[in-house]
Amino acid sequence: MKKIIGAVAIMLLSFGAAAQNEIRYSISFPNAIHHEAQISIEIPNIPAGKLKVRLSRSSPGRYATHEFGKNVYNFKAFNESGKALKIIQPAGDEYEIAEHGKNVKITYTLFGNWIDGTYAGFDETHAHMNIPATFAFPVGMDARPRIIKFNYAEKLNWKVATQLKPMGNDTYYAANLQYFMDSPTEIADYKTANWQVKNKDGKMQNIHLVSHSKDDQKAIDNYAEMLKKMVNEHYAVWGEFPIYDYGNYYFLHDVYPNYAGDGMEHRNSTIVVQRTPKIEGYESNLLGTFSHEYFHSWNVERLRPKTLEPFDFTHSNISNELWLAEGFTQYYGNLLLTRAGFKSVENAAQTFSGLANAVLNSPGAKNFSPVEASRYAVFADAGVAIDQTNKNNIFLSYYTYGAATALALDLRLRAEFKLTLDDYMRALWKAYGKPEIAYTIPDLEKTLGILTKNPAFATDFFKRYIYGTEKNDYAKLLLNAGYVLRKANAGKASTGIGRVTFEDGKAIVPQTLTGTPAYDAGLDFGALLLTIDGVEIKDQAALNKVTETHKPGDVVEVTYSYYGVNKTTKLTFTENPVLEIVSIEKTGGSLTKEMQIFRDNWLNSQVKSK
Repeated sequence: MKKIIGAVAIMLLSFGAAAQNEIRYSISFPNAIHHEAQISIEIPNIPAGKLKVRLSRSSPGRYATHEFGKNVYNFKAFNESGKALKIIQPAGDEYEIAEHGKNVKITYTLFGNWIDGTYAGFDETHAHMNIPATFAFPVGMDARPRIIKFNYAEKLNWKVATQLKPMGNDTYYAANLQYFMDSPTEIADYKTANWQVKNKDGKMQNIHLVSHSKDDQKAIDNYAEMLKKMVNEHYAVWGEFPIYDYGNYYFLHDVYPNYAGDGMEHRNSTIVVQRTPKIEGYESNLLGTFSHEYFHSWNVERLRPKTLEPFDFTHSNISNELWLAEGFTQYYGNLLLTRAGFKSVENAAQTFSGLANAVLNSPGAKNFSPVEASRYAVFADAGVAIDQTNKNNIFLSYYTYGAATALALDLRLRAEFKLTLDDYMRALWKAYGKPEIAYTIPDLEKTLGILTKNPAFATDFFKRYIYGTEKNDYAKLLLNAGYVLRKANAGKASTGIGRVTFEDGKAIVPQTLTGTPAYDAGLDFGALLLTIDGVEIKDQAALNKVTETHKPGDVVEVTYSYYGVNKTTKLTFTENPVLEIVSIEKTGGSLTKEMQIFRDNWLNSQVKSK
């Protein structure tokens, strides 16, 4: 009994200590019509020395730096008696208070008018909050719990949707800064549909569709039925659901044409912002983002690269593994919609065509590895730059690069080992995802070697296709499923000039890609194209026509103007490199029984077989 009483006493003391250390936030929206929110932070038990408070410069789910501090103003600080404290601002997103008491209250105004997965937006219809874009935090107190109170009583029919733990009276809890920052929140007169899913252990969890849109309840319910089917295919890949905190997973869905659009994954929720008038009538087109982001509740949120641990809110985490974290997710996002019956096998072939084109034809893939593409994310992932970059020549999106790598590995596992990429993902989940052990690339290689019982294969695959720039034989691999990879415009000529901008009869050349006829001819951004082979280029039709009249290997004279100086160069046409993937039946070939079985096992529903 004494031991029990002692344990209870210790527990109560611990709870009291935690309560004394809780950082308390409050947010209200008295000027939402002008996109402002009013925020206060109460910070207790402040250690001696300077109190530093800052805004984040990065966000979970994003890999580039974002300056959230630019939308904060009227930043003030008060001691527990209400006396204003002197604030020094050493950086745009940092504030220092040298002299303070034990407790400090911070207040500020936040402007937000960008509805996507990264930023915050407030208006008369809702409050849309990505937490790092909304709330400042005291430096050095990351382990302290957070309490947030949402004040919106004057807003008609608004209600809160968030993965944060509800405490009643519109108050919510997060155990620490990392969880708080990873918990997007939507407050609106939204409609919702939810359903239960049974996990492998028999325990039930809830999945919620929360839609702030102009749809009626019937449309929301119908869309939830589609999502259920999609969710089942995701479960079939992994063999079990993650254990969602507090038993809930939320799709926070905003739909309106003027929104920025986005998808952003979080541990037990995702923000999905889409630019359509409503859901009804656009259902299938919207599913891709849902499928991609939901796959992340396994891959990235729990099966997590060590380079993203812990997440640094002062700048971007640079990661070597986004080709798997995002790229494999991209592959499955589309594949599982095919398995669920929302995309046809023809749609799937078109998607795979895009992947093959990108990885086989882009300079970024030819000269840089998936690892290098992943590391460039700190500049590329919705990062903003006003100066020209050479991104098109040095970077292929890790989404696309990784998806193409996943396609090749899936086909190779099926053809060479009678395994699948599903098997590989489950092996990674068992070793690193479920126990939440952050992985490295050597861990990924080791798991592939164990799965295939062929470490040499794994070492070779990673050396050539992950660390290196070699490419798999996509044509050979796809033929196993009865698909033919071929030139879409075989024998047709190409200049290598991308989309030309025509202004006032002037043809402005875009950035050109290394290895193309235009690049080798010395043409690049800013050049004004005048003539090709004597034909004046005043519109796209003229450019297309002169290209169509030539064949690969032809050499023509090109005149152009650069900084007001007329110049002449020689351009050698090459064969149009664009690839396409078509079923072997459409080429006049025969789909064998083995090909049909391979294709069905790959693209058909896996729900009943696993």
